[in-house]
Amino acid sequence: MNEDLLVDNINDPELNGKYMGQISSDFVKVADQLKEASYQIRARKLSLHPIFTTSREPIAIGNSLFAANDMGNSWYYGVSSVEEFLQRGLITEDNIEHFEKSYRDPDEFCCLFVVDKEFINFVYIPFQKNN
Repeated sequence: MNEDLLVDNINDPELNGKYMGQISSDFVKVADQLKEASYQIRARKLSLHPIFTTSREPIAIGNSLFAANDMGNSWYYGVSSVEEFLQRGLITEDNIEHFEKSYRDPDEFCCLFVVDKEFINFVYIPFQKNN
């Protein structure tokens, strides 16, 4: 896996176009819980950059939050952080500054690390605004 490519292609529409519809429609089913988890992680100062993993099969990154079908969702979801990604070498020290600059406001966007057979990348999906 090329970590430079991961960080450089965040939300590249050419790479993730076919997945955005699938991911977005599944994401809405767990979005409120992910938003609360992101808030708690930051409020407890565990990480300023929570990362949520999503995949079609269970993966060994972070801690599991939801299995497929737990909440009507089709994908598995987990929670991690930039610190774990650094420890595992998924983001290198050379790329951390670029990652942090591209990291979107976690009150407005969810940072998903999408893992699928043909696609592995970071994707930012906006949380719904509560009126």
